[in-house]
Amino acid sequence: MLARDGYEVLAIDADPDMNLASSLGIEKPPKPLADFKDLIQERAGAEGGAFIYNPKVDDIAGKYGVIGPDGVRMLVMGTVDKGGSGCMCPASAFLRALLRHLMLKEKSAVILDMEAGIEHLGRGTTRGMDLMVVVVEPGARSLETAERIKKLSSEIGIKHIAAVINKGGAGKVNDRLEELGIPVLGEIPFDEQLMQADLEKRAPIDAGGEAVNAIVKIKEKLMETVEDIRKENEKSKK
Repeated sequence: MLARDGYEVLAIDADPDMNLASSLGIEKPPKPLADFKDLIQERAGAEGGAFIYNPKVDDIAGKYGVIGPDGVRMLVMGTVDKGGSGCMCPASAFLRALLRHLMLKEKSAVILDMEAGIEHLGRGTTRGMDLMVVVVEPGARSLETAERIKKLSSEIGIKHIAAVINKGGAGKVNDRLEELGIPVLGEIPFDEQLMQADLEKRAPIDAGGEAVNAIVKIKEKLMETVEDIRKENEKSKK
């Protein structure tokens, strides 16, 4: 939808369960960046088992991404195998540097599909984002996760989060999110056309239906929110 509005869009599949491509209508997704061991070692490796913290990554999106419908460019991050959760390595340094570079570009939109839950917050993968969108299911456990995400995101410098309520049931969920101080961008209703598009591996935007109509409104609200954040940031700099 952003691409159709004239934005240069880069979509990044940063979920270990890599299936963003079919949602975008891309039949052949790119190879995960984490699989390019030689490239990562060349850019981020150093002698004696050390690594370069800020490797060269400015050419990666062009070389290793694919372009899908509406001109959306896509990258797949892939998973980084680590011996311990606190361990840094050339691969994780490379991927984190890539995200920092992409998020600092102007006149474009970078959208990351992260894994469900809170693990990526512990790794600090999401530093530097304008807005984190939390998808909340109509249930107590999902609300508890949203509350933890709000706390953890603030600890790593993400100032703005918002929620999208999935599969309906917005009433009580809305009230609870308001109590938590998480603004709601909108609600995606349960829609069989969305399920059918998923089964057929079609982009939902091509299938249409109630859910897609709701997402159009969510996109509009999201862009209003991002614009408010930009104005707030400009005011704070003066």
